[in-house]
Formats: sequence, structure tokens, C-alpha cells
Amino acid sequence: MKVVKVQFHTADREYFFLPEFSADKSTGIKIGDQVIVDTILGQDLGIITAWADWQAPEAKAESADNSGQNNGDTITEVKLMLRHATTDDLEQAKKQKKQYPKYLKKCDELCDRHGLTAMKLVDTAESFDGNRLTFYFISDSRVDFRELVKDLAKTYHKKIRLQQIGVRDAAKMEGDFGPCGLPLCCRHWLKIIGNVSPDFIKDQELSHRGVDRLTGPCSRLKCCLRFEEENYRYNLDKLPKVGDAIKTKAGKGTVVAVHPMKQVVDLDIDGARVAYPYAEQSKCDGHCADNHCQHASSHGNDYSLN
Repeated sequence: MKVVKVQFHTADREYFFLPEFSADKSTGIKIGDQVIVDTILGQDLGIITAWADWQAPEAKAESADNSGQNNGDTITEVKLMLRHATTDDLEQAKKQKKQYPKYLKKCDELCDRHGLTAMKLVDTAESFDGNRLTFYFISDSRVDFRELVKDLAKTYHKKIRLQQIGVRDAAKMEGDFGPCGLPLCCRHWLKIIGNVSPDFIKDQELSHRGVDRLTGPCSRLKCCLRFEEENYRYNLDKLPKVGDAIKTKAGKGTVVAVHPMKQVVDLDIDGARVAYPYAEQSKCDGHCADNHCQHASSHGNDYSLN
């Protein structure tokens, strides 16, 4: 069954809704539409971000019985959206946002009063019906904010929700420019940040640049390290590993460095460092000595050094 994903805040996950309106049935639906929906926490304003496939729980359970595993999520019901956001709705939301700096300032003061110095407030959001305030924050340690929630509830007479987010999410919300001069990918187009491993630095031969030049405004490794990693790994899998012993026409050498994009390895031959290109998909023809042709047996490819 086709459903739509609706997101209320950039730091929140997306929620599934039926691609129909209970109070506005005659209009079409497209990605980017702003809509009013009923949730278990009240009415809220969101944006349609994507189409998706959804399977009823009964069908998922039957599928799990047949395959031995359950690949579905735990959603039990998908509801209709209420209506498209009108001009008045958007004007109301605009007025609400004008109060956000005041909410953040007051919350920051209360954090200081309660000694919550580990909390850094990033953003706030008010539900469309005005009954709920959400404060987004980052923290390097566990925070006990129960007393803070009580004070905020007394101050604003609303339901209070405090949500901890990661530093990458904070950078995505606050926005900035990268050293390339373009808006941050996570802010501009990258919806799923994914994992960025320090191993990518080694694979892409970037260790000489230093960690400071490889981290973004969020103080984490740059997301763009992940963009070409698949290509680097593809090429690395075809080449020998550092430490492999290889026999060449110039003598026996040990691999001391691998350059995946150039398809070149550096060999230490009698104390001299020599760069050798690899010929892909050709036979070793006895050039690999002492059964050290591990790259051929491990990766399913044969190579020769000329």
C-alpha cells in the first residue's frame, strides 16, 4: 500500500500517513506539500518528504512466518492527513516561530539555574495547536532534566518535550558552509548522514592532511569522506595488502603502500622504495614468490608486476 512520509522538524523522524485528506479530499498530493495532521499528541504542521510502501501488520506477520525473519516496522495503523496547510495556517506557524527565541532564552536561563551546563540548546518547536513545546539539545553526558521540565511546564502551561540530538543533527539544523564554499551537504541535500569511519581516511590516503582538516563544523569527520569510499574499496580489493611479499624482475619486494585509484603499489626492494603499476586480470606467471600471492587467492583476481 502506498503511503506518504511526513516530517514535522528536521531533527525528527518521518511518520507514515495515508495519501488522502479527511477534510480536503478533492486535492492532489505531491512531495513538498505542507499539511496539517492529527497525531496522538495533537494537531501539527508537517511537510511531505517522500512516498513509501507500507504493509499491514497481519501481512508482515505472515511474511515473517514464511521467511523466518521480519523485515517490517512496528507501525500498527496509518491514518489520513487532515488537510493541506492554508495561508492562514502558514501565517499562524510564522507567528509561532517569532516566539522561538524567547522560548530558547528562558529555557537557557532555567538550565543555568538547575546547573545543566552540559546541555547546549539548539532549537525549539511548537506544535501547530500550541499545546506542546519541544526543545532540541546536544550533550556529551547524561542529563537529568526532570526539574527543568517542571519549570518549563509551569512557565508556559504546555506539554514539554526535551529531545537530545547528535552533533551532526545540530549542524544540519543550524546550517553553515563547508571549506568547499558550498552549503553543508547535510543541510542542503543529504537526508541520511550515515556512518563515517576513520578507516576511510586510510583508504583514501588522507592521513597526511590531519584530522582538523578532515572534520566539519560539527567536529566530526566530514560526510563527503563517505561519497567515494565505495570506489576506493572496490579498487583496494583488487590489490595486495601492505606487508605482502612480491617477487619482481628487479628483485623481491615488500608492499609498503597501496594507491587504489592509480592501481599502483610501492615496494621496498633492498631498502629502495619503488612504485610498481599492477596489470589487472593477468596471470602471475611465477612472479609471486614463497606462496605470498595472497591477493590472488583472497580476492579471486590474478596480477603481474612488470
